[in-house]
Amino acid sequence: MSADQITLTALSGIPFVTSGDDLASLISCGLEQNGLNLQSGDVIIIAQKIVSKAEGRYVDLSDITPSESAVEWARRVEKDPRLVELILSESTEVVRFKIGVLVVAHRLGYVLANAGIDHSNVAPSGDGDQVLMLPLDPDKTCAEIRLQLQQVTGATVGVIINDSHGRAWRYGTVGIALGAAGIPTLLDRRGAADIFGSPLEVTQVGLADELAAAASILMGQAAEGQPIVHLRGLDHFRGDGIGEDLIRSKEQDLFR
Repeated sequence: MSADQITLTALSGIPFVTSGDDLASLISCGLEQNGLNLQSGDVIIIAQKIVSKAEGRYVDLSDITPSESAVEWARRVEKDPRLVELILSESTEVVRFKIGVLVVAHRLGYVLANAGIDHSNVAPSGDGDQVLMLPLDPDKTCAEIRLQLQQVTGATVGVIINDSHGRAWRYGTVGIALGAAGIPTLLDRRGAADIFGSPLEVTQVGLADELAAAASILMGQAAEGQPIVHLRGLDHFRGDGIGEDLIRSKEQDLFR
């Protein structure tokens, strides 16, 4: 089972997202402005940043009082103790650390640097210390946006929240599916025949991550301003997977 062709289109003209904005409405307007009509089987891929902004996940570091534990960790990694306090509050454990980096297990299960808390593409507050945290529940948000789009357009689509993560053993960040709805996030190919007729034994494809990575090429990482991507061509990939399906448990994680 494969797609012969997929088409990705970054929606231009998306306005700057602020707290309380209706993302489904922004997506619908963006599709219309770009001459696109949603069809069943389409996938909408949304940058994590605008989801967090719409949810008001801003924190001003001037409002944070670091704990003794945060101060100690901040000394070890040479980071702002207030930021470290936020990182620890969003995490269940510290997995790895070195100067400048604190790799943690996020409360939602992801293993990533600094709990995904970021300054980039965040409008500065009065003293310039405003940061943005990850969405509260990416899978739930994807399901809600999917339902809202279906109610407006009648189309049954997939929705992915995309974020850029680093990878063990390789340089460079890659887009991953932080949350998802309406697609098979993990495509199990075990038992399928290879080109010589032999059955695959271990192959599982992180389909949602592959789509997120493709969309990242259009979204960019700096000032591109293209946080929503429309994808067409996966009509026969239907499923009800969620982003959480892609998270390897601690017991099966050889790097923890």
